Amino acid sequence: MLTLEQQIQYWLDIADKDLEVAESLFSNGHYLHCLYFGHLVIEKALKANWVKVYEETPPKIHDLVKLADKTHFNLGSFDISFLDELNKFNIETRYPDYKLGVYKVCTKEYSTLLFNRIKEFFQWIKSQIT
Repeated sequence: MLTLEQQIQYWLDIADKDLEVAESLFSNGHYLHCLYFGHLVIEKALKANWVKVYEETPPKIHDLVKLADKTHFNLGSFDISFLDELNKFNIETRYPDYKLGVYKVCTKEYSTLLFNRIKEFFQWIKSQIT
């Protein structure tokens, strides 16, 4: 059985690996998939924080707003809007009718802004945990 510290490290380690994948996807122009992995990065970081706060395995949910809220982060409306925006890259991109619409949104400019925010937010979450 993993200790709490090992569980936290597990979530952060796989978030770091997902960030590497996202970086590769971004550099190759695969913006939609980059943002999908970006969602995973933030989700896993929030789950690491869940383990820290509750000392238990995080729930099997993917809604970033709910995860952040339940782990007692004091987020402003800008952060909540960001997490809500990022949520659509986890759920909506799985279904063809939504995927086509989301592809259109994923311009290089939009994706650059969102991906940079993902990396900043990930670092902020890590700073709150360690």
